[in-house]
Amino acid sequence: MDKINNLDTILKFNEEFVNNKEYEIYNTTKHPDRKMVIISCMDTRLTELLPQAMSIKNGDAKIIKNAGGVVVHPFGSAMRSILVSIYEFDVNEVYVVAHDECGMCNLNTESVIDKMLKKGIDETTINTLYNSGINVKEWLHGFSSIEESLKKSISIIKNHPLLPKNVAVHGLIINPKTGKLTLIENGYQANQ
Repeated sequence: MDKINNLDTILKFNEEFVNNKEYEIYNTTKHPDRKMVIISCMDTRLTELLPQAMSIKNGDAKIIKNAGGVVVHPFGSAMRSILVSIYEFDVNEVYVVAHDECGMCNLNTESVIDKMLKKGIDETTINTLYNSGINVKEWLHGFSSIEESLKKSISIIKNHPLLPKNVAVHGLIINPKTGKLTLIENGYQANQ
């Protein structure tokens, strides 16, 4: 199987991009114009669809992406990014956007671990993690319900001791085919 040399392609394109000053149309500040932060899934279908479906253009929002678009831990990197957005960039709204057909919903962790082993991760490493109290299967699992996962992320954010009470936390589910947004939590109503 031939590998695609993405790096060379990217660097060649980038040289032309910079030389032609194509970056100029993207110039903005690091402060989001719409004072919002979005946490969403890293799903490739959402790369351009999500901003278009939400009418977000370059400079409008801080966007955090991870597997499942979740806040797993109140003191993890996603929550840290949300808090930095609020305190350093004057964000006053958080949008947690899950999506239908998410690969993290009921992820087959046995399959993922098998693929790790096939790619050279030693089984001893996985066993060492288990013996150290890290349940790799559980950690990789993701979630069983998209809506419940979304509500859990919203709860972690809303109940965070460092979150100002006036920050609206919204929850939506996007259809990755059509871009249709379904409102699950209206953060404006929750703050009343």
